[in-house]
Amino acid sequence: QVQVVESGGGLMQPGGSLRLSCVASGVNFNLYVMNWYRQAPGKQRELVASIGGGGKPNYADSVKGRFTISRDNTKNAVSLQMNSLKPEDTAVYYCNTRDGTGEYWGQGTQVTVSS
Repeated sequence: QVQVVESGGGLMQPGGSLRLSCVASGVNFNLYVMNWYRQAPGKQRELVASIGGGGKPNYADSVKGRFTISRDNTKNAVSLQMNSLKPEDTAVYYCNTRDGTGEYWGQGTQVTVSS
């Protein structure tokens, strides 16, 4: 049984930093791309960042230079370091991966950026 569990998030002032973490179990973690998505109220879910098994990252233009995705294959963990946060980063953030069997999502964690 595959489980994806996020942690972190919360309320932060503009310009601040937050770190999200995700642990996936039940998959060959190091073989697959890990993704962070977000969904703001009234908007579609969007891909924020992804990282391949070998560690190559990709970012949405809106977060380039501010967010950093990383993974630790020994711990089946992926993190998203978010710096210089903006109010428009407010959303529920989801960890995601997919393998040959299916696609798997965490429960989501709320990030609110507000003064």
